Amino acid sequence: KRMKISRQDAKSAKDFFLFFLGGFAPLREAYLRSSLTNEQIVRYGDSQTPELLQTCLYSTANLASTAMNPPKVLVVEDDITLLETLTYNLQRQGYVVSQAKSGTKALKIARKEQPALIVLDLMLPGLDGLEVCRILRQEMPVPILMLTARAEEVDRIVGLEMGADDYMTKPFSMRELLARVKALLRRDRMIRENLASRADASSTRLQFDDLLIDMDRREVSKGGHVLHLKPKEYELLLFLARQKGIVLSRDLILERVWGWNYDGGSRTVDVHVRWLREKIEDTPAHPTRIVTVRGMGYRFDG
Repeated sequence: KRMKISRQDAKSAKDFFLFFLGGFAPLREAYLRSSLTNEQIVRYGDSQTPELLQTCLYSTANLASTAMNPPKVLVVEDDITLLETLTYNLQRQGYVVSQAKSGTKALKIARKEQPALIVLDLMLPGLDGLEVCRILRQEMPVPILMLTARAEEVDRIVGLEMGADDYMTKPFSMRELLARVKALLRRDRMIRENLASRADASSTRLQFDDLLIDMDRREVSKGGHVLHLKPKEYELLLFLARQKGIVLSRDLILERVWGWNYDGGSRTVDVHVRWLREKIEDTPAHPTRIVTVRGMGYRFDG
């Protein structure tokens, strides 16, 4: 049968689809997060009902796939009310959420479940958030979003230096937090996919204008002249070059180039980047190849 839907009834049309998808939880959750507008419902609703159903299902197909295999998020917060609020909102977005009210419990759950992302409160009883962050950074490359009531710049800097990927000060907007969670997961996925694709690449030479990286010879040349790089300088340049155009945090660089067992701080990365710039940049004081992204890390632009 044909189903006419007025603009005023567009919201009711959405309710109809939620009812229709009631038996398919992943699709229903995906539809709740889809971008199908009221205007689209009106336009397709003026034709045959199956076309509207088809539009709904096609528009949520990718989201449904994600919903069937949702990312795991660990929320670490000792404030029960905020913990439950965060859990509720993250679950509404389709994430599988685990909870921890202490740093010790957080480490135990993280090691067991290997979450895709951790929302970590700074002020925790016993083992505080900074120490939890430091330990996690040595064990796994999980994105960490740190929460704190401390608004001073030095606190944010300390949190980021200890390995947090992002930082939010309480009170915060729940919509912004959800957006940052999504962005961190997207960035982490892109980096992993890029690393995998680069690892499979058969080419043993990377060329960026007059800069050439020869992986067979472990040699770097600029303008035809061989550059004398230290082993870590070469490994750092190769890692950055393989992720051209992607912003990489100091901690990720430290993990990939120096390894998890390295005891030095992320300032090691800054020092080696400075040394590299002196050798590969035309004007080291104004770099165009290895660019600093304030508050995030470095990006190789070739």
